[in-house]
Amino acid sequence: MTESISILGCGWLGLPLAKTLISQGYSVLGSTTQSNKLTLLEQEGIQPFLMELSPEINESADQRFFQSDILVINIPPGRKRDNIEQFYPQQIAEIVKQKPTQKIIFVSSTSVYPNLNREVTEMDLPTDEAKLNSLRVSGRALIAAEELVRQYSAEATTVRFCGLMGPNRHPGKFLAGKILNSSGKSPVNFIHLEDCIAILLKIIQENHWGETFNACADHHPTKENFYRQAAQKIGQEPPEFSSEELPSFKSISGEKLKKQLEYEFKYSDPTDAL
Repeated sequence: MTESISILGCGWLGLPLAKTLISQGYSVLGSTTQSNKLTLLEQEGIQPFLMELSPEINESADQRFFQSDILVINIPPGRKRDNIEQFYPQQIAEIVKQKPTQKIIFVSSTSVYPNLNREVTEMDLPTDEAKLNSLRVSGRALIAAEELVRQYSAEATTVRFCGLMGPNRHPGKFLAGKILNSSGKSPVNFIHLEDCIAILLKIIQENHWGETFNACADHHPTKENFYRQAAQKIGQEPPEFSSEELPSFKSISGEKLKKQLEYEFKYSDPTDAL
C-alpha cells in the first residue's frame, strides 16, 4: 500500500520535496495559505489543501490532510510579527490538536543554538535563562515548538537545518555591498536544497523516527571568504566586514546525522554549491 505524506507548507523546500516524494511513489498531500496556489499544487500531482493558522486553523480546513501516514511540518516562525515567540508555538499547538499521525518530521533551524564560540551538537540546546535570552525570538519560538511536537509523539523527528541555499537563494545576494559591524572570521553554516531533500527522503524511507538531527554541510569557510566568492559569482559587490579578530560564532556539527543516516553530503563544502 502506498504511504501517504502530508506536507504542511509547500514553499521553497516543501514543493520540491513533494515532487521528489511523488517521483518515489508516495501519495502526497500539500498545504498552502494561498488559494491561487492550489491549482499549481494539483498540476504537480499533489493533493492540495488550503490551510491557515492564525494561530487557529481555518474552519474550512479539510481534516483528511491530518490522516496521512506521515506529516511534515514545514512552516517557519514569521519574521514580521511582534509576538512570534507566543504566536508560533500556538500555531504548532493547533496542529497537534488535530491529532495527526505519530510519524512527524518537524523542520526546525539551528537558530535554536546560542553562539558558544565552538562546534555545536544536538546536545547544546540552551537551558539556562541567559543563553535562552541571547537567542533571537525565532530561536526561542522554535525551541518551544519542538517541545510541543516531542511531547505529542515519541516518533517525531526534528531536523534542524542551518542556512539554506539553492535555487532563488543564492548567498551572493544576502550581504552584497553591505558594510557590516560583525567579524568576517566567523565560520558559515550552510546546506544546499538538494541535501535538505535527500536527508528528509532518507529519514522517511529508512524510518528514522524519534530523533533530532543537525543538518549542515561539513565545511565551514569564513564569512569573509565565502560571501566574497558568493558575491563575485553573480557579479555583485562583496560585503565588507569589521576587523574584529575574536568573533562570536557557532560551528554546526552534522556528524550525528552523517553517522546514523550513513549520509554523504552532495555539497560537503558550500563554496562548491555557488
